[in-house]
Amino acid sequence: MSIPVTLVTALRRLCLACLLAGPASANPYGEKVARVTRVPGLVAFWDFTRREAPGGRFTAHVPPGAVTDYPLDASNYVRELWHAGPAATYADFPLLGSGPFGEAIRIRAETNPDFRPLLLVPRARLHDTPLDIKGAGRAVTVVVWAIRESGNHALAGIWHEGTDLRQASTETIVRVERGQRQYALFAGLNHEGAACGHVSENGASSFLNRYALHKCNSPAQSPRVPHDAPAEVLARAWRTFAMTFDSGTQELTGWLDGRGGDRWLENPQRDRLISSAANAWRQGRLARIPGLQEGEDPAFPADQHYNPPEEEPLRVTPLAAEGGRQVELREYRYTRVRVTLEAGRETDRELVALRLNPWWYPHDLYTPPADGTGGPFTIGRVIHSSRSVGFTGWIGGVAVFNRALTAGELADLHALAAPLPRP
Repeated sequence: MSIPVTLVTALRRLCLACLLAGPASANPYGEKVARVTRVPGLVAFWDFTRREAPGGRFTAHVPPGAVTDYPLDASNYVRELWHAGPAATYADFPLLGSGPFGEAIRIRAETNPDFRPLLLVPRARLHDTPLDIKGAGRAVTVVVWAIRESGNHALAGIWHEGTDLRQASTETIVRVERGQRQYALFAGLNHEGAACGHVSENGASSFLNRYALHKCNSPAQSPRVPHDAPAEVLARAWRTFAMTFDSGTQELTGWLDGRGGDRWLENPQRDRLISSAANAWRQGRLARIPGLQEGEDPAFPADQHYNPPEEEPLRVTPLAAEGGRQVELREYRYTRVRVTLEAGRETDRELVALRLNPWWYPHDLYTPPADGTGGPFTIGRVIHSSRSVGFTGWIGGVAVFNRALTAGELADLHALAAPLPRP
């Protein structure tokens, strides 16, 4: 008599669970996994040890009663959208044989421009599930245990950057799709090796720039470590990247190894990308003044103004005083502003610094329409028009939570970074 395939799969999962279960002292893998899954708000945790069956797809640890454990498919997004390049398989993600939870996958510096493999949960399998964090009042934390070999791009999240940008790499595209960004964790972007959280309120761009620009950067930055470094070097190289978005405080924060901290950008008007946020601050300020002001763009959309709270300064530093004219530097939580006063009345206001960590984000997370256009959850890369190589290195764990974890909780998760051998 033949046994149904579904029963075989269930039995395999039960056997794997039995092998991995047991007293914490006898099962360090089980103990470490439990320390992640016990954190309140867990949505999904891929440790690259748990699989559907031996040799099957990676699946996530999920809370009791979850309807899916989010198995990961291998995909080459260039093949899907440009109809070019080979198909991706699990063979394109070499295994290390150790990691914070016993295993790790490698994201390689692919040389074929038509080959950008990633692991993903397709939109059809995640839409409206707990992983689809979106909408009013929703918060999120993404944690990735990784060794960074190179690059500053995506680690994990729902971040389909869109393929509708007009550039050389999109001239031959077959499927043109609008951006479907929600939340994601990157390995630095404008500060390579930092923990960079990225969120979007509209799935598309910010401040009239072509890119989404609501992002934070941890002050600490991870070093480059060759993927084939000696085992003892790799064992010491694991870093814990994390991002939190707290919808209550409207703060997006990057954390490296459990530490957040301040990062400021001086003279944001001179930055290649953040200059757009600086202009959004200026346009918002000018729009609040009655009448059309010099430098004001009346066509600039009000929902793209960027004006963090500036009611009460944290500190005021006098810069100049002559007659009835005064110049002072006012520092607020998210901005530093040079203010000019004539006879006690403000006559000019200039942005001199923007706080990048934490970053003020006054919106909800983007809610894609229920028409199949939302983005997938991806690990190792995201879908984007430029098709750059992105992050390379080892990824040994990815966890998503539906709230902003505390500094203490993130420090506890970083304490799990020391590697284990494959169970």
